[in-house]
Amino acid sequence: MKKAEDQILVIFGASGDLTKRKLIPALFELYIQNLLPDKFAVLGASRSTLSDGDFRKRADEFLPDNEKAAEFKKMLFYQSVQNDSADDLLPLKERLEELSDSLKIKKNYIFYLSTPPSLYPLIPKHLCENGLSKSDNYFRRLIVEKPFGTDLKSAKDLNQQLLHYFEEEQIYRIDHYLGKETVQNMLVTRFSNGIFEPLWNRRYIERVEITSAESLGVEGRGGYYDHSGAMRDMLQNHLLQVAGFVAMEPPVVVEADAIRNETLKVFQSLRPIRENEVSRYVIRGQYTASTIGNKKVAGYREEPGVAKFSRTETFVALKFFIDNWRWAGVPFYIRTGKKLPTRVTEIVIHFRKVPHHLFGPEGTQGNNQLIIRIQPDEGILLKFGMKTPGTGFKVQTVNMDFHYSDLADKKVPAAYERLLLDCMQGDATLYARGDAVEAAWEFVQPIINAWDTNPEIPIYGYPAGSWGPEDSDKLIGNGKWRYPCKNLSNDGLYCEL
Repeated sequence: MKKAEDQILVIFGASGDLTKRKLIPALFELYIQNLLPDKFAVLGASRSTLSDGDFRKRADEFLPDNEKAAEFKKMLFYQSVQNDSADDLLPLKERLEELSDSLKIKKNYIFYLSTPPSLYPLIPKHLCENGLSKSDNYFRRLIVEKPFGTDLKSAKDLNQQLLHYFEEEQIYRIDHYLGKETVQNMLVTRFSNGIFEPLWNRRYIERVEITSAESLGVEGRGGYYDHSGAMRDMLQNHLLQVAGFVAMEPPVVVEADAIRNETLKVFQSLRPIRENEVSRYVIRGQYTASTIGNKKVAGYREEPGVAKFSRTETFVALKFFIDNWRWAGVPFYIRTGKKLPTRVTEIVIHFRKVPHHLFGPEGTQGNNQLIIRIQPDEGILLKFGMKTPGTGFKVQTVNMDFHYSDLADKKVPAAYERLLLDCMQGDATLYARGDAVEAAWEFVQPIINAWDTNPEIPIYGYPAGSWGPEDSDKLIGNGKWRYPCKNLSNDGLYCEL
């Protein structure tokens, strides 16, 4: 793999949890794989008063105690900054120039906003006013963490504000779901295999199902989550982006603009759900107290920071259609929730049944399914019918599978490793573009509006540890949700939670 140009990565909010748990470990993994630029430095920036040594010590908690880690930590530096005015960033500008000169690093800079969303428009403004947002000789890039807006209006406002200071091609809106290897493999599964692409349409597919389940609750984030909910936290960004990869047309070339143009077309083809239709197409729920494994589990409204009569959803199930030539009439289903039986994210392609049951009642079986497991036990599972040994033609469903863990000599990179490396190399393929973000918000906004203005739309309780409200099954009609297990290959034999 071609190495990126020499550069400095500036992380705003460097004393925060994301930097310690995700960003620094991801950068270290890139270092031990020799994928970082030959000359590279990380400059942490936040309000906390820390020295370079203090910042490096904080990294120890998430790095091994060995020679490689000691070498890597020499690349870590720190600058205390305030964000109230443009002048507050002057010390940062001076430190960048000092590091570039002393370490002989070109003045290529990536600015990572790992900060509260309120600072997303402010820091780029101050960078621009200090002459750090553009350069004739060097690249300047901006990585923006989610949430990218809390509704359609705030997303549009944020886009407009950022575009005052950076060009669209400089802005990288990060969605760690798109960094997962199995999501990226969707493109290869579809577009490099002659056995799948001809079937990937309304003639052969009955429905598409996407599940993202979490066994954890809000885990001390009740104050944040109660203003967000499952729709904003998971469905509007992560899962709609995954649906875009499932439903997109083949790009002309494997390049960022070509791929992102096709996912945008999917979002533009989503059939609008009007506010008076929300109850027909969307089910929301909230977990209630229960007992799991002889242990009492608190309900959502009992979590710290959650309002006593909160109507924030911890579960959403959605039915929608994509009105284009390929997918006309094929329902798509998405569900996501907290305090479900297991942690699992997967895509299920339900193929249509055979038109005539040749082997009679005893030979019938369910639809063929292609299951693309994103996490855990990453892999692909194909379910199809085979004859049971013995007399007659009794058919049973069998599994044929592939696991990424079978590639013992290949490391599956973590999402942040891949996304950070892509940005260093100037590849925006797996980053969301502004117009796609707005198109996704435009689709979900009527649902949020209906929930906010119509108190008669129910929010169903579901016991913690269950698969969500029973009413979510009604969305599928004659079918039913696939209930996945942690294990992929022995699906149907035993269920590991």
